Amino acid sequence: MSIPQLLVHDNGDNVGVVVVEGVKAGDDLLCVVTEDNSDFRIKTNHDIPIGHKVALSDLADGDTVIKYGEDIGKMVASAAKGDHVHTHNLKTKRW
Repeated sequence: MSIPQLLVHDNGDNVGVVVVEGVKAGDDLLCVVTEDNSDFRIKTNHDIPIGHKVALSDLADGDTVIKYGEDIGKMVASAAKGDHVHTHNLKTKRW
């Protein structure tokens, strides 16, 4: 297996976290699900910095975002599968 560029912690997550530098729009990322060591691929729609999230499915304004199997916040703007998810479209429960 190649080195993953995206990690998902729980099969119920709807976002994954970029774990490498230099992810560009159009990249085909290898994602590993740490819960069961399964993997899949996803194409990015934007440049995405390390540590930021990628939508694993289409997310609508108001949808709950699940990361690490936990509700971390809600979408305040829609994001398509492969889109960058961060403070511009997600209101986290941390703030």
